[in-house]
Amino acid sequence: MKIKNLVMILALAAVTVGCADKPKQETKKEVKETNYSELTKQYAKVKLTSDISHLSDNEKQMLNYLYEVGNIMDDIFWTQQFGGDKETFLNSIQDPDARLFAEINYGPWNHFDGLAPFLPEYGEMPAGAGFYPADMTKEEFEAWDNPDKTSLYTLVRRDEKGNLQSVWYHDAYAEQIQKAAKLLEEASKLAGDKEFADYLSLRAKALLSDDYFESDMAWMDVRNNNVDFVVGPIENYVDALYGYKAAHEAFILIKDHAWSKQLAHYAELLPELQTQLPVAPEYKAEKPGADADLAVYDAVFYGGDCNMAGKTIAINLPNDEQVQLQKGTRKLQLKNAMQAKFDNILVPISDVLMTPESRENIKFEAFFANVMFHEVAHGMGIKNTLDGKGTVRHALKEQYSAIEEAKADILGLYLVTKLSEMGEYTNSTLEENYTTFMAGIFRSVRFGASSAHGKANMLTFNFLEKEGAFTRNEEGLYAINFEAMKDAVAKLGGEILKAQGDGNYEFVKEWIATDGVIKPTLQADLDKVNGMGIPTDIYYEMSPELLIDKN
Repeated sequence: MKIKNLVMILALAAVTVGCADKPKQETKKEVKETNYSELTKQYAKVKLTSDISHLSDNEKQMLNYLYEVGNIMDDIFWTQQFGGDKETFLNSIQDPDARLFAEINYGPWNHFDGLAPFLPEYGEMPAGAGFYPADMTKEEFEAWDNPDKTSLYTLVRRDEKGNLQSVWYHDAYAEQIQKAAKLLEEASKLAGDKEFADYLSLRAKALLSDDYFESDMAWMDVRNNNVDFVVGPIENYVDALYGYKAAHEAFILIKDHAWSKQLAHYAELLPELQTQLPVAPEYKAEKPGADADLAVYDAVFYGGDCNMAGKTIAINLPNDEQVQLQKGTRKLQLKNAMQAKFDNILVPISDVLMTPESRENIKFEAFFANVMFHEVAHGMGIKNTLDGKGTVRHALKEQYSAIEEAKADILGLYLVTKLSEMGEYTNSTLEENYTTFMAGIFRSVRFGASSAHGKANMLTFNFLEKEGAFTRNEEGLYAINFEAMKDAVAKLGGEILKAQGDGNYEFVKEWIATDGVIKPTLQADLDKVNGMGIPTDIYYEMSPELLIDKN
């Protein structure tokens, strides 16, 4: 690749570092003797499988192409996240547990320990990961006059004279991108659904041009598919310097038609729900697209950004604000991944931290709904600041991801509340949703409070605590105060929506710095959970051979 060797040199030489989806650490952590076996126990191994008996022979053949493209995305992401050559790095690790932990974390930095290096020969991770020169300052970047520098799809590099330059992804990773595009074109010929075939073909062209709008719009029309494929540079969590750069990833998904049919009705209610958001009218004047898709899938492949450390259990895409305003988003629930986390992590945590009475309200249906409406909430609220100067994302810069995740968390629960009051949601009770939401915070915040999701969890937890939404007894067990919780959910949702609409960077930065942290009492409770050997997250065994075909 044109820049791969340069990125590798910078990453291996960098001992000043920061983070990928985490903010820059204040101090360098001392590397202590590490028990790699104990580290790997933080993750429960899960086999990704699904019944593909209902797929046509062509669709089954198509899956092989998708797995190959997914692996290419995974290789590109290694360059973006770690910077060096993956195989050279992994082969240099003698301890098998250390190697497994490095594979899970896509490098030598522990995502559940503030990105501290777990291999002694490495320092901290650059805040800009592999997207920017390691020696670039923010002052230099901001003084640089270049129209492409904030694009999601460019790398920032130095030219022969040492000046900054933008390099488009399709040029930086030309050989891999061209191969992936050809494979997608072949896959499109085997797709059983016309809309999905069109999307695959357009996505191939998008990879070659770094113009994803048309393929995103086409993906919004995919409705009758048996297989889905999320692929390309998508999320910007890894760029903790500015939050501008998107990282490559891929999901292969098998649709669960029965569960998906149950969710279709909620998409029709999104415009009405937007009008009921708990904020002044000017902060909800935008109209989300009503053509949103709520669907349920089994995930059979994760690659790249989405496979690093903690695993996502739902997808809300596209991220493009123009696509969202014109067509909405598709909200894909990954049921098998959700079930794995619920069974292996959330239930055991609730047994340790919730009162016996509260444990009766921990239900998978509530967990599923909370996750689903979190993704729905991402597409709601406000995308452009009221001052007309641009998007909320650009106004809030590196603080955007954390406040957006907090918005989705709390508005998701608010939507469940409103739908329950409307008689539209009946799969679980509000008591079950609120209690399971609380247990879900304990599950999520064990990732640490340095990530965007971790800051969001703590912003929510600390706000709910101030509002008296829950209690903690002398035994350290938690319970929900249901009426106070209901009021606090609406109040917090309104405050976040206002901060986003105002584009108030300094306010959001200070709020997150003050309340987006784990405080001593909660940390002690989390230490108790960690001391009991409950996994923090999951990692996957995945391959086409694991798929179930009864034909």
